[in-house]
Amino acid sequence: MYCRTCGDATSPAFNECQRCGTPLGQPAVSPGVPAYAVRGLGTAAAIAVGAASVLYLPSALFPVVGVRVARAAAEQADRDLLMGAAVAEVLLYLPYLLAFLTAAVLVIIWTWRVRKNLEAFPGALPTMGPGWAIAGWLVPFANFVVPARVVANVARDSLWRRSTGLVGVWWAAWLVFTFGERVVSKFDDQRYARLTEWPRSDAEFQTYVRYYQDAIGPRLIPTIACLIAGVSFVVLIRRISAAQQDRIARAVPAWPIAPGWPGAPIGYAPGYPTQPVSGPSPQVPSDPTVASPQVHPGAGGTIGA
Repeated sequence: MYCRTCGDATSPAFNECQRCGTPLGQPAVSPGVPAYAVRGLGTAAAIAVGAASVLYLPSALFPVVGVRVARAAAEQADRDLLMGAAVAEVLLYLPYLLAFLTAAVLVIIWTWRVRKNLEAFPGALPTMGPGWAIAGWLVPFANFVVPARVVANVARDSLWRRSTGLVGVWWAAWLVFTFGERVVSKFDDQRYARLTEWPRSDAEFQTYVRYYQDAIGPRLIPTIACLIAGVSFVVLIRRISAAQQDRIARAVPAWPIAPGWPGAPIGYAPGYPTQPVSGPSPQVPSDPTVASPQVHPGAGGTIGA
């Protein structure tokens, strides 16, 4: 007998597949329970997260350029150069802000969908309700812990791995970036406020040079954390999305039906693993929201996630 979720051989000595945890005899997706397509949304979210991570670099590392601009302004006694540098730093931050907001919306929707899908996967053990997949990102203080717990739960039940090491790396880097960026930004604002608004002497121009020089080191910490968090989260999104979409494509009826009968999946034979497919299975509509195949009334119950 083979597991209908992962295709591994199962043993009567165990009540569930030792690889993916699906109860013996249960389909990959519980009939009648909605399952949401996540591949396309996951790709969009991954692109948005990657774009936000990359677009953060120009504004974060602007002090490297700011040092040169401040020195040129000191040599030429040109206050307009300093003003231009301040405006340029703000303009470089705007694309990152737009990408960040886009990524935030897509990630929240993706998190809800992949968490909701667990309810259609026999053997999955959700630890938090699907509402927390949204509220966890938005509720103050809860957003320090809840998103990581939800994603760790989804990763465990979607990737069939007990280890959530990559989730830990992503969340630790995200927290370092979140707190580090705020602290550095506040510190920079306080130092900039102490600068002479309209420098006249060489000494006053040199304070701008020192301002940018002193800003380089502290900004490296949130910058590195941002890149680590972005890369690790992109990998998580793609892996989880691919695994869930593949499981939905493997959905088969919960009771035996002969090959060729209406509703029988291509390549399906009772007692044998379903063959993987590269595209959507006949049971999964191309609509963004799909439901697992319906079955005729009869024996063979299902276990909800």
